[in-house]
Amino acid sequence: MNAGKSTVLLQASHNYYEQGMRTLLMTAALDDRAGVGQIASRIGLDKPADLFSSGTDVYAAITARHKENPVDCVMIDEAPFLSAEQVWQLSKVTDELRIPVLCYGLRTDFAGELFPGSAALLALADHLREIRTICWCGSKASMVLRMDAGGKSVKAGTQVVIGGNDVYASVCRKHWKSGEPHKDTG
Repeated sequence: MNAGKSTVLLQASHNYYEQGMRTLLMTAALDDRAGVGQIASRIGLDKPADLFSSGTDVYAAITARHKENPVDCVMIDEAPFLSAEQVWQLSKVTDELRIPVLCYGLRTDFAGELFPGSAALLALADHLREIRTICWCGSKASMVLRMDAGGKSVKAGTQVVIGGNDVYASVCRKHWKSGEPHKDTG
């Protein structure tokens, strides 16, 4: 959360366009915070994107779009919401269609567990690059806290709850363990 993943994705897409190349942007259908079919950053950048859901055959979807208008790179926002099967389909895009696929998203959920898509990406990715943000204490934020309506951290519940800074806080492992979302709690 708040590391600039969507901003980096949109900037990378822009770089392709500046070189006369075409990107295919995709995002999870369940995340409609910026509007359905939109990838948006906190700093105001946004672009339309194709949607994927749990039942989407992403290989077939990308292949169809590539036949309509050749794609030079596929960029996936909210990649943790991919299934393991969809990550294998993305590897097929890279291996068989020879189209690079860049995936952006969190590694773990609020309970410190890997998302299924993230686990598969960690296993299959050719390259991993971490985009960092910082905890309120100044340390690297590697974990995400989920807060209840009263601002207290919770460690149990549904893995996916769509929300922003009102629901989640990026923190270091120490403050994730203690459940401190910011300086003035505890």
